[in-house]
Amino acid sequence: MTRPNILFIQADQLAANALAPYGNKTVKAPNIDRLADEGVVFENCYCNLPMCGPSRASMHAGRLPFAIEMYDNANEFHADIPTFAHYLRGLDYRVEMSGKMHFVGPDQMHGYEKRHTTEIYPANFAWTVDWSKGREYKPTNLTMAPIIESGPAVRTLQMDYDDEVAYHGTQALYDLARKDDGRPFMLTVSFTSPHSPFVIGQEYWDLYDHDDIESPAVPPLEENAMDHLSRNLHYCQSRHEFTVTDEHRRMARHGYYGMISYIDEKIGQMMEVLEKTGLAENTIVIITADHGEMMGERGMWFKQHFFEWASKVPFIVHAPNRYSAARVKENCSLVDLMPTLMDMAAGEAWNGYAAPIDGNSLVPALNGNTDAMTDLCIGEFAADGSTGPSRMVKRGPWKLMWLEGVDTLLYNTDDDPNEVNNLADDPAHADLRAELEEILFDGWDPDALRVQIRASQERRLAIHKITGGEPSYVNLVREDDDRRYIRNAGAADTKAKARLPYVAPAKPDKVA
Repeated sequence: MTRPNILFIQADQLAANALAPYGNKTVKAPNIDRLADEGVVFENCYCNLPMCGPSRASMHAGRLPFAIEMYDNANEFHADIPTFAHYLRGLDYRVEMSGKMHFVGPDQMHGYEKRHTTEIYPANFAWTVDWSKGREYKPTNLTMAPIIESGPAVRTLQMDYDDEVAYHGTQALYDLARKDDGRPFMLTVSFTSPHSPFVIGQEYWDLYDHDDIESPAVPPLEENAMDHLSRNLHYCQSRHEFTVTDEHRRMARHGYYGMISYIDEKIGQMMEVLEKTGLAENTIVIITADHGEMMGERGMWFKQHFFEWASKVPFIVHAPNRYSAARVKENCSLVDLMPTLMDMAAGEAWNGYAAPIDGNSLVPALNGNTDAMTDLCIGEFAADGSTGPSRMVKRGPWKLMWLEGVDTLLYNTDDDPNEVNNLADDPAHADLRAELEEILFDGWDPDALRVQIRASQERRLAIHKITGGEPSYVNLVREDDDRRYIRNAGAADTKAKARLPYVAPAKPDKVA
């Protein structure tokens, strides 16, 4: 069979639970639904660190985040780490990207031959976590203001960016279709939506009746009912300073669903280009996200935890000429993308890796054979809101979370999808907990990692203080890209200022 082209589409902060193929009854995303109906849906795919930069670097390298020193959104993704982009070029693929990838450091390509757009976020050390300042330290100044300010708008900074990404992504498809040298392509198109703030154009907002927007399944927890990491995040995100009402939660979910519909429309446009140009028959389309979004569940927002809404991501592979429609229940994670892409491109099991990888190819599962799947995935965390390293292991329906050595959580996600019945201290599950802990701590020393991660923070904080963030390292495509979007400032504040019409920022209303 002819070597396939690959269109890899990644959304930002898109929870699997927010899509119909994963059980959502409200969101309107007909193009994603069609691709899922005709494709292979991996029902239990997880990010390996629920934060943008580390998740994306880990995914590109096929390595767990801590193995490549990726801890937070300001860690450098080192240039000497091979990525799937490098390896695909070695197989004579054209490898291009339009959109966000949150690479930090001087290397803004990491194997891609061409990047069609700039980054939306900083590529320097501006957002380094600082454990010495405790759980309330906010590298990006993220509070509950974006939740309270959710609603429709004429224009947002994220729409500016995603319209640019979509334009260059579709134009790249037209240009690639014109090539006549027989080289296949791998095109990454990566959107910033539906990342917070949950603000979207009126036409997408109006796709939903506000009365149909459901409330979170799990209401906000009292502080004494929260686990250690959840308490950290409660303070890091200033939930103790803002009143978030039921209506705020519904407005945020309404905006989030509208943003998903907006991205779905762009996916439909790219599929139309594939059809028009004759590329569809030989192009594998993959849809995923870098992490999820808590969306008010348990009173929590954004990502930064291992709960299902934060860490489970969609993973849909559409290639009906190659793979029959199916649903795969076994666990997998984003580190599996690299070996999957390489086996797709090589047409066989490929083993030309120059460095170790932690992922496993999903191609056998795509062909209907799940016997070789490990049914195991691992997540790590040391980013915003943390005060130490945490880890998660999921095997079958069982998810174990070790949270900085303070709390341990154990859930059966089949029986308890909302993760409200912690079985970690149940004597009946002691043997299971021990088995999962053995996997979790295998080659993973939290005490050594605490020292290593803190040293990384101190180096980066010192450099950023001295340099003021210059050079910014951001990928430059047009002349003023060093000043566009978000550079040395906080994301939430910059996005709020760019909203049209302007909405005055929400202020803390709780007295300490």
